[in-house]
Amino acid sequence: MRAVLQRVTQARVSVDGTVAGAIGHGLLILICAMEGDTEANATAMAAKIAKLRIFKDDAGKMNLSIRDVGGSALIVSQFTLAADLRGNRPGFSTAARPEVGRHLYEHFTARIAAEGIATANGVFGADMDVMLHNDGPVTIWMEV
Repeated sequence: MRAVLQRVTQARVSVDGTVAGAIGHGLLILICAMEGDTEANATAMAAKIAKLRIFKDDAGKMNLSIRDVGGSALIVSQFTLAADLRGNRPGFSTAARPEVGRHLYEHFTARIAAEGIATANGVFGADMDVMLHNDGPVTIWMEV
């Protein structure tokens, strides 16, 4: 699985002008299931994100996790993270098939919630409008 994590002061995702999910302080997580990914990949990524110390402590150091600060996660499916850029037009053949991607997206969301993190979601497969206020900015790419 691939993800882009953005530390935010707030974020929301809308579909056709209707807000599907919104959070305050926390993480916007753009997530992509890749061909060959399993529930184990989604579980491992959720566990890593829950423990990742990218929030500031009282001294201003990135030393706290999303759980430590009581942050929320807005989780948005993003198959374009699978982009193959060898040519001028990206290819997405390494992304998981939609039915597998949806299952792993839902599993990942459930695992983040099981880590004690409040979650909100986009709409899998929809054309979404994502708004965020990046905090820092802190943006991290990861793959499990």
